Amino acid sequence: MQPTPEEDAVNSADTAADSAADSPDPTAPALRKRHGNGPVFFVIAAVFAVLSAVGWGYSVMNYSGLGGGVYHQVVSYSAPTPDEATIVYEVNSRNGAECLIVALDEKLVEVGQADSDVGAGNRTVTTTVETLRQAATVEVASCREQGSQD
Repeated sequence: MQPTPEEDAVNSADTAADSAADSPDPTAPALRKRHGNGPVFFVIAAVFAVLSAVGWGYSVMNYSGLGGGVYHQVVSYSAPTPDEATIVYEVNSRNGAECLIVALDEKLVEVGQADSDVGAGNRTVTTTVETLRQAATVEVASCREQGSQD
């Protein structure tokens, strides 16, 4: 009866281990055949890991966000009357920006909207929004570079 592949592998490893004990090279030939003669696999894996880490780091360092090169920050807002609300915000852009200002009531329903054009550089802007009823908050919904497409 022929040995199964599993039995054949066990028998060849046993005979290799017996012959390895008598030879000057203690590494069994079965192990050498299975894992190769050198650390090539480990060197390739280490190079791949280093390249992946460097690539990931480069992409994280150069990520500028989805907003492009325009940054905005609200300084203050007020809604003294039911007819209007005022917001003061800072915008930093290279070529100027178009900002959309939205006023919301206490249930976060939009009660007013205004567009504002801002010059290039770091600017502090005050915008007044006409409202339908008393606004609870005013916010900069978006700022994008002038002339950019949707």
